Amino acid sequence: MSLSRATKSLSRRALNLVGADMELRPPRGFRDLPPELAILRKELISRLEAVYRRYGFDPLETPAVEHWEVLAGKYGEEAEGRLIWRFKDPWSDREYALRYDLTVPLARFVASHPEIPMPFKRYQIAPVWRHEEPQRGRYREFYQSDADIVGSPYPEADAEVINVTTDALEAIGLREGLKVLINDRRVLAGIFEEELGLTNPIPVYRAIDKLDKIGPDGVKAELARLLGEPAASRVIDVASYQGEPRSTLEEIIRRHGSNRRVKEGAEHLLQVVDLVKRPSLLLFSMSLVRGLDYYTGPILEVVLDRPSIGSVAGGGRYDNLIGLFAKRQVPATGASIGLDRLIDAGLEAGIFQVSRKTYTQVLVINVTSESFRYAWSVAEIMRGWGFNVRVDLNRSAQDAQRRRGLRWGVPVFAFVGPQEEQAGTVTLYSQATGERVTVRLDEAKGVLERMLS
Repeated sequence: MSLSRATKSLSRRALNLVGADMELRPPRGFRDLPPELAILRKELISRLEAVYRRYGFDPLETPAVEHWEVLAGKYGEEAEGRLIWRFKDPWSDREYALRYDLTVPLARFVASHPEIPMPFKRYQIAPVWRHEEPQRGRYREFYQSDADIVGSPYPEADAEVINVTTDALEAIGLREGLKVLINDRRVLAGIFEEELGLTNPIPVYRAIDKLDKIGPDGVKAELARLLGEPAASRVIDVASYQGEPRSTLEEIIRRHGSNRRVKEGAEHLLQVVDLVKRPSLLLFSMSLVRGLDYYTGPILEVVLDRPSIGSVAGGGRYDNLIGLFAKRQVPATGASIGLDRLIDAGLEAGIFQVSRKTYTQVLVINVTSESFRYAWSVAEIMRGWGFNVRVDLNRSAQDAQRRRGLRWGVPVFAFVGPQEEQAGTVTLYSQATGERVTVRLDEAKGVLERMLS
């Protein structure tokens, strides 16, 4: 088929779709973000980036699409069997997948760039995709904000991940009610090995990770199918253990310190506790396991003590992940903030406010159609001063321009008409204060700065 014939065929099909009541809403689990919410997200991202940079993290961007084999075997059965968006390229028959998180792509990048000086500190704020059932606050496409340190096995790296994550959350307005739950996979593995003879605790971790979803009884029933009733009851008892980090970890060492993994994990966490700048935020919790398979050591979850919010960030150490791609072991640790879910919950709880609907600072309104060229030139001059400026492109009546400006939420109107054009002036009006003043155009910059401040 020729290109022209193919184009015509596509056009006919498009017309048929429109005629058949084409679905104009995004697919389930996806959404459009109107300007006011897009602006809010960008403002929060800007604050997060400022904190990451303050700690010496640099940006990294990875593609949305990865080879399937890159993601396979990294997350666990549920994620890989049901939640990853997986597809086959019709031209090459290669299997690809949309990234499930930002951590595995980072591991692939590091493995393919052995020349990177270590420690490598990166942040990435970008969308990820999960093929899960959409529900309130859970989307199939959502933004994550990650900060990771690659190349350091020491507790200083884990402590810095906690510090940068809590500072980042405070920078976007979460200054009260934060609590950082901590645990170590080695502590759990050692206790389960010692008391239950478990050599592969991963299925147990996956069950415990469902406590918030299905409750203790549901988890106990799932564990009973895996381990039997007595062992399931003991796992629930262990998972319920929590307390002030230092005293709790010291008690764990006294009870289980003969187990090498327990001792290593608990002593590592104790050093992290000493290094965190706000240890009062920390709570040791044995029920914290993190559901992903790649975690190896310290793990963390940041929760906000506000109704309907709960968990806002999580992460931990994954020392073996990069080694799956490279012929060398590279230690790594990091944490991720679920940005979109946090925005939704924060708006509902009144933590975030939609402060503006537009980036436009000034709307130049031509009072008459004859003033359009002058309005055009005034807009260009104001842009040259560094302001964000709109000018009417439809040559609408003055009232129509004003109504649109009010709907957009533009803070300052600049009226220009025959009188202003003749005198080389502009009339400025502040929506916030009601101030209205006519000034020479060459003096308008200072007035605008004051009105917008």
